[in-house]
Amino acid sequence: MKRLLALLFALLLIVAACGSDDSSDDSASSDDSSSTDDSGDDTASDDSGSEPIEIEMWIAFSDDARLNYTKDRAAEFNEKHPDYEVVVTSFDSYNTVFEQTQLAIEDGNPPEVIHFFEAATQEALDAIDSNGDPIFKSVTEAVAGRTEILGEPIVLGDVVSAATQYYTIDGSLYSMPWNTSSTIMFSNMNILNEAGITEPPATWAEVEAACDEILALADAPDNCITWPNHGWFFEQSLGQMGADLANNDNGRSGRATEVFLNSDEAIEYVQWWSDLDDSGDYVYTGTQRDWDGTAAAFNAQNAAMLIYSSSDTTVLTENGEENGFEVKTSYMPYNQDREYVGNLIGGATLWMANGLTTAEEDGALAFMNFFSNPENAALWHQVTGYIPITNAATDFLEGEGWFDESPNSAVASAQLNDAADTPASTGALLGNFVAIRDVVTAAVEDILVNDVDVKTRMDSAQVEAQRLLDDYNELYG
Repeated sequence: MKRLLALLFALLLIVAACGSDDSSDDSASSDDSSSTDDSGDDTASDDSGSEPIEIEMWIAFSDDARLNYTKDRAAEFNEKHPDYEVVVTSFDSYNTVFEQTQLAIEDGNPPEVIHFFEAATQEALDAIDSNGDPIFKSVTEAVAGRTEILGEPIVLGDVVSAATQYYTIDGSLYSMPWNTSSTIMFSNMNILNEAGITEPPATWAEVEAACDEILALADAPDNCITWPNHGWFFEQSLGQMGADLANNDNGRSGRATEVFLNSDEAIEYVQWWSDLDDSGDYVYTGTQRDWDGTAAAFNAQNAAMLIYSSSDTTVLTENGEENGFEVKTSYMPYNQDREYVGNLIGGATLWMANGLTTAEEDGALAFMNFFSNPENAALWHQVTGYIPITNAATDFLEGEGWFDESPNSAVASAQLNDAADTPASTGALLGNFVAIRDVVTAAVEDILVNDVDVKTRMDSAQVEAQRLLDDYNELYG
């Protein structure tokens, strides 16, 4: 009971601290969810007249494109497997899914498949029920070496390395990677070409030089560059410079007990950000985690460059075409004074509840692998911009000539593939991660809006973030 209360305390910190993560997951759904029987029985009836076994899937996407895509795949699976019925329920954010899942667990009716973002990984691993049993089961353990389940080929072993590395803990891939992204740059090439710039800038110094030329144009945009004030971009820059966010190899060789928000690399990135803002090159919308506002500035050609999640590659490229300008994607600009190490992932995975019946577990596993088979993973990438999650999906797209037709769609995968295999570029694993992200976001806003000293403000952020991590580890360490 003590650890269950501890989990609830940790969840309250998460929910209180954050908004939506990764991309524009901001439109709410009012759908109510029903829950399946989680009795723990090892058998299920095979009678032809019995009701299909219900597999509930809770996701954090409520926009039409992503929600309808998911429901369509569920319908296809249900038609193929009439003994099962996958029911998709949407929520307005990753955090809401996490909160509602915990409430469902308390009621004894959790969904079989749950959609959590990468920053919740440590909390998901630590989550236990009132009996002290893990709430989630490792998908590697559940697959148990099988090559197919209910006739669906297992694709778990073909997941791209960046996602596999992030979500593998102690040799086990605990959850099924689904929507995986990275941070890339989108450039309005009409504006850049008018300024005499033929390729998007690759380094911080090149961004500054490009902004000088762009803002000198007679019909210059209001600003040169923008991106959301979100802790994820801070983490990306640390990864680029090979700097860990936390100790113990970013929480990979042991539980993270220290954070490093005021490292030299951290100060360099935030100082560059602040300098861009002071010079008028960068525009801050005045709202934390403002995915919509920054994208709107780029779409309206009020900013020539946008650093953003690759998850919106398709829509941003299409918006450019509709508004009469060419959009070109490129790697996230890096600090030219430090060796480039690599960018890391964002996004989320599908977690499977522990304690399911054999039939429920096999149904959930079969659906998750069907959901990311080569054709489905390729289509998901095309609809959104999230990277093809398996190597087979990439091969399928290459065979179809997709990347020749849509070169912007290849950039995020290429950036992740170019990253060195280090803890810094893999990404951090730590408790209270979302709350710690928001400490960074608040500090950056203070620096941009109130013009406070970068080092002083990040030192105070370090103290606050360390306290959050200490509080979490006191419960779980």
